[in-house]
Amino acid sequence: MRHISLLLSLVALPVLAWADPAPKTLTVTSDAFQANETIPTDYTCEGAQKSPPLSWSGVPSDAKSIAILVEDPDAPKGTFTHWMVTNIPPSDTSLSENGSLPTGAVAAKNGKGTNGYAAPCPPSGTHHYHFSVFALDKTIARPANRAAFMKEIKGHVLAKGELVGTYSKRAAK
Repeated sequence: MRHISLLLSLVALPVLAWADPAPKTLTVTSDAFQANETIPTDYTCEGAQKSPPLSWSGVPSDAKSIAILVEDPDAPKGTFTHWMVTNIPPSDTSLSENGSLPTGAVAAKNGKGTNGYAAPCPPSGTHHYHFSVFALDKTIARPANRAAFMKEIKGHVLAKGELVGTYSKRAAK
């Protein structure tokens, strides 16, 4: 029995050596809201509809680019994409409130079909908005949609982090 265990260990060793390592963790924060707290109205469809400030830390030194994906998994027709940004230089560690993107960075189409930020605007109830930041080992072209984005980053994520904010529309007066 010990011989079989030893043999299985030796066979599995080369497979483990080629497995993708687990991505490191980025810390993602915003000066506008704390984790799992309400996103201020200014950053929603009931306000100025501007993107909130975002910051991240812990980017690996070998990263080639940063990508951002903002989604609402509580949307009635399935996960809604609010923002996709690719090719942020790895030396950048934040985006300012409603700020312009750094040179080389591009915004892709959101769930509304426009390039840029689509402010949270849930039809009912409280929704959770996931602000995900990825440190990648490559740059990627502007993705056509979320599926293309996920395909492009698969196997290229060195580190990732997420900030979740909530929002529900104010009651009609």
